[in-house]
Amino acid sequence: MSDEAAFVAEVRAFLDEALTPDLREAGRNTLGVHSDIAACRLWHSRLYARGWAAPAWPVAWGGAGWTARQRFLFDRELVANDAPVLFAGGIRSLGPLLIEMGTADQQARFIQPILRGDDLWAQGFSEPGAGSDLAAISTRAVPVPGGYRVTGSKIWTTGAHHSNRMFAIVRTGDFERRQQGLTFLLLDMDSPGLTVRPILDLTGEREFNEVFFDGVFVPEANRVGPENDGWTVAKRLMTLARSNNTPSALVARSLRRATDAITAGGETIEPSLRRRLTGLRIELDAFAQLELAALPSGRAEAGAAATPSMLKLIGSELHQRVCELAMEAAGPQAGAALAAIGINGAELDQGARAMARHLCLRAASIYSGTSETQRNLIARQLLG
Repeated sequence: MSDEAAFVAEVRAFLDEALTPDLREAGRNTLGVHSDIAACRLWHSRLYARGWAAPAWPVAWGGAGWTARQRFLFDRELVANDAPVLFAGGIRSLGPLLIEMGTADQQARFIQPILRGDDLWAQGFSEPGAGSDLAAISTRAVPVPGGYRVTGSKIWTTGAHHSNRMFAIVRTGDFERRQQGLTFLLLDMDSPGLTVRPILDLTGEREFNEVFFDGVFVPEANRVGPENDGWTVAKRLMTLARSNNTPSALVARSLRRATDAITAGGETIEPSLRRRLTGLRIELDAFAQLELAALPSGRAEAGAAATPSMLKLIGSELHQRVCELAMEAAGPQAGAALAAIGINGAELDQGARAMARHLCLRAASIYSGTSETQRNLIARQLLG
């Protein structure tokens, strides 16, 4: 048996044992960026116990020591087995950021709780007047003895109602260049003066939130990087997030649902849907190969800095087209609301979920920077 085959066999054996029917059901029913939060926590704990909670991290910090190819194969097996999608802002972006740029004290306090899944982190970037234009941040942090007092608000804060911590960009100074004067802070969600209010999405579900700060105290020890240089820190975090927030494995999960919906219709399915399905399969294969070629390279030639934006742009827009196809394949049943699940049978359930996923994925071309922002970043890198 080859090394690769042995690795896949090891992963499959673990998944057969650790992925119980309820966890698989939670994975199948995922609509947004993460599965049911209880399933997330349970699945995270099992991955942590196996040493696989953060495969891409350095081994010294709890990573698995896998190659990029092994991480790709692992993600593919998770999808094939309907594993829950983790609430992974800490694992995916903040943890690697603190490993690179955090102080020794921050690393000692935050890295292991992220790895274990004890701490869930929300991202406090967008504001009512500052979406993809992060230089327009107006939430103010005033220096006080021992730290800062933060006043302002954030919006579209995914999972803030589940999180016990938040990383945020705030304004600490006013300069000619708006990118200056920003500072990157780590906050506790139970801080006095911090309020979380829900925002319901198009499906009636709660994934997003508004977060308000009324003189919230943040210790100086919770500042990442120098004061007024949070732009540098935030750019690095966004690079980490964009490079892996819509991997090909996540798109493959949705494509499998679309395939099931289309093939279940037999010959009655509109031929154009079959043609589109074939086209999306080809695009997904190409995206997966691009992902494999780009992620582990670390190349410094012209255009390499555009790779995270390119992966985010291709992945999110491809994911949207896949979910749109699944919704169309469901036909009239896609008109059902999530509240109708369990009332009139499997077809209605499938249609309601297909529509809900389609609606949830409309945000994919906005979060981590809009598609237009990604195209501008790519053009700036490639054209100089």
